Amino acid sequence: MRVNEHVGCSDFPCLDVKHESYFIPSVEVKPESVSILLISEAAPANLSDHYYAGGQSLFEQTTVLAFNDAGAKVASIQDILAMGAYLTTAVKCGKTGCGIETSTIKECSRLLEKELALFPNVQVLLLMGDVSIKALNEIARRAGEGRVIPAGSTYKIRDGQYHFRGRRALPSYLQAGPSFFIEKSKRKMIAEDIATALRLIA
Repeated sequence: MRVNEHVGCSDFPCLDVKHESYFIPSVEVKPESVSILLISEAAPANLSDHYYAGGQSLFEQTTVLAFNDAGAKVASIQDILAMGAYLTTAVKCGKTGCGIETSTIKECSRLLEKELALFPNVQVLLLMGDVSIKALNEIARRAGEGRVIPAGSTYKIRDGQYHFRGRRALPSYLQAGPSFFIEKSKRKMIAEDIATALRLIA
């Protein structure tokens, strides 16, 4: 299955993102084999940096490092996929500034909801950063289910037990992008959260 054959945006209503960097994963994946769904913030401004761009893209480099920090001996995104972890973004276009408007997160969460529905065996949702946390909360709110992840600083809430439709939801920090190399304390927590996800599916 290729996700972009089942999920897509046609009208591009959001005003604070780069539509030219719109991307939904086109990698071939077996839905039934996916047990971890890692959701990061937004597509990169340059699509050559995306998870599935190949050639040691920026998102691939930092994510492979994060999994290695967590004790998983992987060398590529394909190795991570083979472990049963599928990687995507909450917002499917690149950012134009530092932040993303709430209206954009809400709009794009509709695509993320369709994407989640393609993977029936997912046990863990790794929410990498505030945008992915907000997107999941929006999916739950729209269905009348209430917040999945409570308000608060990630470092204060990340050890809580949160669930979304029978799946464990782990709030963490953004691992995709250049900030991963800089923020060493967050890198340590990211590794801990990925390690928790791997234990949960073991």
